[in-house]
Amino acid sequence: MPFQVVNTATLQCSFGLAPAVLTVLAQWRELCGNQPAANIMDHKPLVNIGSFGMCTSLANPTVASATAAAMGALTPMPCIPATMAPWVPGSPTVILGTQPALNNSSKCMCNWGGVLSIVNPGQMTTQIP
Repeated sequence: MPFQVVNTATLQCSFGLAPAVLTVLAQWRELCGNQPAANIMDHKPLVNIGSFGMCTSLANPTVASATAAAMGALTPMPCIPATMAPWVPGSPTVILGTQPALNNSSKCMCNWGGVLSIVNPGQMTTQIP
């Protein structure tokens, strides 16, 4: 069974070169493992999801232009996540703040083609469906 994701969870992007940390704002939330628990709406770039270091996706305009300037040699550029859609699927039966709770099997898509996954949920005691 998947684990509940909380503040300080570790994330990875398929096009990022470094892990990022999930930040869950403590407003109106339940605590899990002494940290605010996340729901699927905790997907806002640079508010909830930090930078993954450098981006290697050619769909990212900054990477594409730097690669073109380098005569086709892939040139990673600083990552600024573009996560406009919520995490999916979330927990079908656990609701936090009117939205499904976030479990560590959920994924989030970046507009530049990256798939964000949860490497470490931030706590390892509470499991949710």
